[in-house]
Amino acid sequence: MSGNATAAPVTLSDVERARERLDGVVHRTPLETSRTFAELTGATSVGLKLENLQRTGSFKIRGAYNRMAQLSDSERDAGVIASSAGNHAQGVALAGDLLRIETTIVVPEVTPAAKIEATRGYGAEVVVEGDIYERSYEYALERAKNTGETFVHPFDDEAIVAGQGTIGLELVEQYPDLDTVLVSIGGGGLISGIGTALEARDSDRRVIGVQPAGALHAKPSLERDEIVELEDVDTVAEGIADTRLLETTFAVAREVVDDVVGVTDREIATAVTLLAERAKTVSEGAGAAPLAAALSETTDLDLAGERVAVLVSGGNVDLTEHAELTRTGLECLGRYTELRLEIAGWPSTVGDVVAVIESQGGELDVLERARRRGLDHPNRVPMTIAFEGSGPEHLERIRESLSDLSGVTVLEDETASTGTRR
Repeated sequence: MSGNATAAPVTLSDVERARERLDGVVHRTPLETSRTFAELTGATSVGLKLENLQRTGSFKIRGAYNRMAQLSDSERDAGVIASSAGNHAQGVALAGDLLRIETTIVVPEVTPAAKIEATRGYGAEVVVEGDIYERSYEYALERAKNTGETFVHPFDDEAIVAGQGTIGLELVEQYPDLDTVLVSIGGGGLISGIGTALEARDSDRRVIGVQPAGALHAKPSLERDEIVELEDVDTVAEGIADTRLLETTFAVAREVVDDVVGVTDREIATAVTLLAERAKTVSEGAGAAPLAAALSETTDLDLAGERVAVLVSGGNVDLTEHAELTRTGLECLGRYTELRLEIAGWPSTVGDVVAVIESQGGELDVLERARRRGLDHPNRVPMTIAFEGSGPEHLERIRESLSDLSGVTVLEDETASTGTRR
């Protein structure tokens, strides 16, 4: 941190006033300590700040309500419009319902139907416009000019930043000995707000931003002291797949953020998996990125001996997507593999394959006939199987047992693991 927080457009007083507005509106989400994650990271303690348990499933209601609660009577009568493909949409919609303000959310065509219905469930009108988010954003801005509706930005707004900063006030109360907090960065509103609250209370606390390697714009922006915009992004964490900070969030972040680290999508998937398995909590990719950074062996982030808060910012993830992420995470942990086999004596030999996996303590996930390839033996049936085990050695023992079966040839592993601190 620069130690010059007064130069930023959002102050501790703004955050404290936001908390007064949010009193009785948002949940004071729990902070759960995890001995497992402390051992895995080398930290003295790790606390998970569970904003995935917030109303609407993410932190976004904090900023949206704080912004909309300050609208004038005429602005309320004109209504609110926002653009979002996810969490911001639901935050604005719920705020509108609570404040009795008509809200319209513009979403891109690729938005899942479940998220559209969830937004409508809070009383908002949903307009589908544009093939990508940028087109939806442009449409919403243009409509706001024409109709007089107030556009509520997802992050580049002082009131939005102040609302998100109320998480920082809760962290200070729930985890007073906190040394470092890890926070995802998309457009920067969340970390700017939390950093403002923590910097004002204790400038020695570290505020570390986390971004996917495929959307790592904040680190070069802060290092060069100018906004760096990416031409495109590529990440499984769509909730933080922004291309740049904007003026407000850059002005705040440059004063209150100590560093930014990048994590891979496979590390994010591993964190999603471990949150589900060890913390019994469902996180979307964006929410798991801070834990991914804490567990990563590829960053130079040293948490040894520290008291670390990990912000799990949201849990709005489709079940099918969550299943895919956890399957990838298990692969990265060396606990899931997929094999291609050739077998003789179909289908009787299939029973032998299943029996070997079960007798060895594996958990069978997939068993199906595979599409025949040119190099496959013409008198054998190609198969794909996938199973879970306790670790790489366990999976290898099952593989060897399958290789010893009469009438079974193990052709190749279909999956590979990557190194993640375990």
